[in-house]
Amino acid sequence: MLSLLPEVSAAENASELVSFSSCIPTVKLYCRPLIRTFIWNEKTVNMSQPGYVATPPYSQSQPGMGGFSTGLGPPTSSPHYGHYGGPNSLYSAPQSGMLKSTVPFGSSAPVGSPPPGIHLYNQTNLQNGPGTPGHQQHRFQGPSPGSSVPPSYPPYSHQSQPPYANTASPSSTAQLANQLGTMQINSYGPGASPSSRMPSGPPASFQGPPLPPTQPQMAIPPGAQIPPTPANNLNGICTPPSLPPLAMQDGIPGSGPPNANLQQLPGQPPGPGYHPQHVNYGPQMAGSQLSYPGAFPGGPGQLAGPQQKKLDPDSIPSPIQVIENDKASRGGQTYATNIRGQVPPLVTTDCVVQDQGNASPRYIRCTTYCFPASSDMAKQARIPLAAIVTPFAIVPPNETPLYVVNHGETGPIRCNRCKAYMCPFMQFIEGGRKYQCGFCSCVNDVPPFFFQHLDHVGRRVDHYERPELSLGSYEFVATLDYCRNNKPPNPPAYIFMIDVSYSNIKSGLVKLICDELKTLLDKLPREEQEEASPIRVGFVTYNKVLHFFNVKSNLAQPQMMVVSDVGEVFVPLLDGFLVNFQESRSVISNLLDQIPEMFADTNESETVFAPVILAGMEALKAAECAGKLFIFHSSLPTAEAPGKLKNRDDKKLVNTDKEKTLFQPQVNFYETLARDCVANGCCVNLFLFPNQYVDIASMGLVTMYTGGTLYKYNNFQVHSDSPQFLSDLRKDIEKRTGFDAIMRVRTSTGFRATDFFGGIYMNNTTDVEMAAIDCNKAVTVEFKHDDKLNEDTGALIQCAVLYTTISGQRRLRIHNIGLNCSSQLADVYKSCETDALINFFAKSAFKAILTQPLKTVREILMNQTAHMLACYRKNCASPSAVSQLILPDAMKVLPVYMNCLLKSCVLVGRPEIPTDERAYHRQLIMSMDVANTQLFFYPQLLPIHNMDVKSDAFPTSVRCSEERLSEGGVFFLANGLNMFLWLGVSAPPEVIQGIFNVPSFAHISTEATQLPELDNPYSKKLRSIMKYSQSQKPYSMKLIIVKQREQPEMLFRQFLVEDKSIYGGASYVDFLCCVHREICQLLN
Repeated sequence: MLSLLPEVSAAENASELVSFSSCIPTVKLYCRPLIRTFIWNEKTVNMSQPGYVATPPYSQSQPGMGGFSTGLGPPTSSPHYGHYGGPNSLYSAPQSGMLKSTVPFGSSAPVGSPPPGIHLYNQTNLQNGPGTPGHQQHRFQGPSPGSSVPPSYPPYSHQSQPPYANTASPSSTAQLANQLGTMQINSYGPGASPSSRMPSGPPASFQGPPLPPTQPQMAIPPGAQIPPTPANNLNGICTPPSLPPLAMQDGIPGSGPPNANLQQLPGQPPGPGYHPQHVNYGPQMAGSQLSYPGAFPGGPGQLAGPQQKKLDPDSIPSPIQVIENDKASRGGQTYATNIRGQVPPLVTTDCVVQDQGNASPRYIRCTTYCFPASSDMAKQARIPLAAIVTPFAIVPPNETPLYVVNHGETGPIRCNRCKAYMCPFMQFIEGGRKYQCGFCSCVNDVPPFFFQHLDHVGRRVDHYERPELSLGSYEFVATLDYCRNNKPPNPPAYIFMIDVSYSNIKSGLVKLICDELKTLLDKLPREEQEEASPIRVGFVTYNKVLHFFNVKSNLAQPQMMVVSDVGEVFVPLLDGFLVNFQESRSVISNLLDQIPEMFADTNESETVFAPVILAGMEALKAAECAGKLFIFHSSLPTAEAPGKLKNRDDKKLVNTDKEKTLFQPQVNFYETLARDCVANGCCVNLFLFPNQYVDIASMGLVTMYTGGTLYKYNNFQVHSDSPQFLSDLRKDIEKRTGFDAIMRVRTSTGFRATDFFGGIYMNNTTDVEMAAIDCNKAVTVEFKHDDKLNEDTGALIQCAVLYTTISGQRRLRIHNIGLNCSSQLADVYKSCETDALINFFAKSAFKAILTQPLKTVREILMNQTAHMLACYRKNCASPSAVSQLILPDAMKVLPVYMNCLLKSCVLVGRPEIPTDERAYHRQLIMSMDVANTQLFFYPQLLPIHNMDVKSDAFPTSVRCSEERLSEGGVFFLANGLNMFLWLGVSAPPEVIQGIFNVPSFAHISTEATQLPELDNPYSKKLRSIMKYSQSQKPYSMKLIIVKQREQPEMLFRQFLVEDKSIYGGASYVDFLCCVHREICQLLN
């Protein structure tokens, strides 16, 4: 039953030159205003609908998870994690004597889009007697030491333990194994003791802001109170939801006698769409036994229990429905930024942004657009207060580019006290002769050249003529005071550094790079009014030694210099190394032709890496300019040199407290190198072509800290992977970039920026340093209260980025945004943005795993989710039965996104997942903006078989679940890094013919990585969809064609994020059940 429940709140270094041709030897040199609430009422699931079959729990929680000891004893410590390290205001940690329970590993569920509005979804309970839905909840607190209520965090890792151990063993491992062995599949276990029941009397008062008045809600069917998991249940497992055959009652399953007679209803239809295929690889799908990673090895995971009634996923909040609703209501419209604290359209909604005083959401998005007025309120709600800033975001052609303000030698006008830049938040007084700073309230004199009279409402008469007074984003031309050594900067330089070791020469990669550079260098970025790019270029090749090239325009042949002392790298030439491409075109072209031939007979397989970066940095430093290094590398740098690495990929560390070392740099040299690179404005872009482990956690560190981009092409094959690589290279060279940048975030009184996440380096607590920042890089900033906020003036944020343009001009880019403040928690919740919250949670968690066990980090994420939602229910929702899960409208898809984050390869400890892959994903996400994290965690899945080929509109996305696939369908999936075309065995022949130009499904080759360009509607439409998806994302996606029931389908299934994961991780439905239990325990 679906119902809408609107609520209204009352209150967001020598060397010799050697001229050469390819055959000449060289000389070596040594030297969203209405609050909507979603309610899950288990009772209302329609028994006749196809739904969710709960199967045995997929994993036991691990010993020591989240600060808990390995056995049943007290916690070893309370988890500390970034901003979460503070005290749990209002909530006590789970006490000793408790087993952690797990999420059930249920089968994948059919999904669909529920209608907009409020959801009532109810699970069953075997407890007798009606409940008291009208009761308010108790204040948040953990169970007492004697409580039998275990916290129910879902585990995302597994340990290989024998499931049937000697029950007499005193060891914790044996205890756990015993628990697994005695597990009763598909039953609830012994009944609960009376003391474990939730009291039915009046609740204790909850200390917090007063509950805003609410409108009457629709009647909710009477529900029983939720009994906690019984104390004498040795399994310690969250049991899956299950329904008795003919009757349903309210509440969450937890107690009651085992029921061996639970069967699927007669005539129950299977889930819609793609039917489960029982093939001989990978996991079996819905309804099958668990016999793959995720089940207990050799244990109860293989036991088949009675079929159970499914919970209909169509009744739970759908991300697709939320996205489509926002597109329908705000898509194609003009979004004006004149109102403080308004929630912008979602990142998935196309609209035209009109700057009218606050920065465009393309530049700044916030986790909430209404901040709590006090720190106590913030601690109570535990909603992160953060802004995701993308200072150089791309602005569409139909929106106005940033205006550049030039005050000449005077420079930008700033507040004398807090140094904030002139912006719309400054209030002019005394006839325009003074202005009061909106950030610190300091009264400043207006410089004579800037004076202007005020109109009848106290606004300057030139208000709309000055961008710094009327717009949220603009630029100032900086004076010499803002330049290094008070000298104007030189235009930046690009240095191309190519690994010419044996593998790269034999694979054809070196020739591919050289051939591409001959044409690509014509596309170096330039200012719009300039005919040629001012960027200078240089070339270096390397293996165990470095080769520098003199490509001065007056030379007939390029000259090569070899630096073999890689222990103390120096630059053997200055004049002729960095040159203008147009002036030296013939020499450079000659060089690029000769490089593959020069090293054609090489047998050198060892390489250096850190000295390459050091050489590039020294070259830029000698030229007194900032710039980028484009490094093309393929193997672990094992040659004797600074930064030498060894293979440390140890799978035994997975799921241990030492797992975090896999994400840390192997040697300290790289951190020091990164710091020096940032100090010299040297950005490192790394293109990796590994065939085995290369230690990305170490090699990629300099790239991340300098604001560079890391690209990785596993087992690179020129014939199939070159399009993806060349596309990435072209995009990177052409994109607009700010060099030698420093960012500072200022705030109005009452709160301040406390933590920063991204591809950044920080020498102190306030200055965010980046050797370069491009249009795809975002910095996530967290704020904390240091005083009470004023509801009238709001919370003001100013982000200022000082950088050098490609033409060598020093500028300041300013972004301002004003947020609301409120003493009502309901206002904070209704102004939240889930996509921004997930960006923050992902980055904060990925930063935390460098110092904390992954299980602790996962615990904290789960705990945070439950606390935010429990606080909403306690303070903002109308009283209702405890069996109901109530979600704020703005956060209704937070659980599905959080589950996707928890199931990501970075946070899932599984030895099957390559360590480099996890380190790679971690680094990428640390620099992503909101739109990219949204797509990464919840991919776009489009049905292609039934698209309207005559319309320009793209087909509507469907939910990322196997239940949405069909044997007769063709589906396109993209997540910003990967792109798949899934083909059902019964896909329409006309669609197959149209896309592939082959007669049938059997004739399709899955080796292809590009679609043929055919002149028919299906081919044109699909290729336009793929082209559009590529154009919107920073990374080029390689197409993988997947045929139903063939091996590659396993890879594809990992992206169906609403289903259970083969690497461990709950389905959306199971996770939601677990969140519900957590909330109930917090409220108990």
